[in-house]
Amino acid sequence: MIAVSGLTKKYGELVAVRDLSFRVEQGKIWGLLGPNAAGKTTTMRILTGFLPATEGTASVGGLDIFEKPNEVKRILGYLPEILPLYPDMTVSEYLAFVAAVKQVPSPRRREAVEKSVRTTGLDTVKGRLIRNISRGYKQRVGIAQALIHDPQVIILDEPTIGLDPAQIIEIRSLIKSLRGERTIILSTHILAEVTQTCDGVVIINEGRLMASGSLEELTAAVRTSDGAILRVRRDSAAAAERLRSVPGVDAVSPAEDGLRLEWKPGLDPRDEIVRRCLDGGFGVLEMRPLALNIEDLYLRIVTGGTEQ
Repeated sequence: MIAVSGLTKKYGELVAVRDLSFRVEQGKIWGLLGPNAAGKTTTMRILTGFLPATEGTASVGGLDIFEKPNEVKRILGYLPEILPLYPDMTVSEYLAFVAAVKQVPSPRRREAVEKSVRTTGLDTVKGRLIRNISRGYKQRVGIAQALIHDPQVIILDEPTIGLDPAQIIEIRSLIKSLRGERTIILSTHILAEVTQTCDGVVIINEGRLMASGSLEELTAAVRTSDGAILRVRRDSAAAAERLRSVPGVDAVSPAEDGLRLEWKPGLDPRDEIVRRCLDGGFGVLEMRPLALNIEDLYLRIVTGGTEQ
């Protein structure tokens, strides 16, 4: 649905985006993740036709965004970081105005407004002036205007920025409800946004692609060892000493909630680990896989400079 190849954007000597390539499949929610000033907003502005690229190609729904920008805009909805709202309009008036600007046929505009209001949960505030509604509702209005013309693709730039925790949960739930019928790119520098909302991720840093794929694929690509977190009933220090001699176990170290055991991928010494714990009288309260979380993945790829 979205294909980017060799995308580069230069501002004089500054290279904001450098040779960026990735794909997003239809019906998926994909995160565009990176630190501040990584090139996320520039990439989104290029994909939505707000900025030209210096080099490279990009297509949305099979349409080249540089050769057919108007056709692309008809199938694409965009929520910029700075909300494009008119505070002196009511919510319904504003959405009707946006429907007209986006050339929704006149007979369908009322239905389009009602549908976007219903989808984004704006029924209780649709008659109020935008200036008088909360930040969370304003964010919903921003998403509603991106949906008003029933686009195939939605691009959201930092959709939860400035919201309180309850509003963040509501907006994430709204975005997830759109999965399947629309393809979504979600820009963020918040790691939890990716794990709780997205199917996959594109990680960029200093304008360069660092990694792209599902979280499972990326985790597998950077994992150098398997392991487990083990909680024993008694004497964890003695248990750690005994487990260091288990064939295949490379490391045993204290963890916040137990013992951290590591071994090479492909091995599975867990049966022997449990047997030694029971034989030694240590007991076993819990053993769970040692998962590489999104924070570990992000730091390993971005801070470590690993390109995937």
